[in-house]
Amino acid sequence: MADLGLPELLIIVVVFVLLFGSAKLPDAARSVGRSLRVLKTEVNRPDDVPPPSGEGGSGEPGGPPPPPGENGGPGDGGRPPAARS
Repeated sequence: MADLGLPELLIIVVVFVLLFGSAKLPDAARSVGRSLRVLKTEVNRPDDVPPPSGEGGSGEPGGPPPPPGENGGPGDGGRPPAARS
């Protein structure tokens, strides 16, 4: 399986183009690159270091969602707090 030659790589590229279309292929590649970059930083980061403050909101993954109608919750219709009645 480790011996991927030019014919195999061309077949893989053709399958990706057929699946995603030529317009979405750059977006798919960009998304894969971002995912790999995040994975690499998570693997290399020590366990005792918290994530940077700009990511993840409260810092607790899987925390409870905001109540409906507050802070962009599902019940406010996407309106800013001043526009709600």
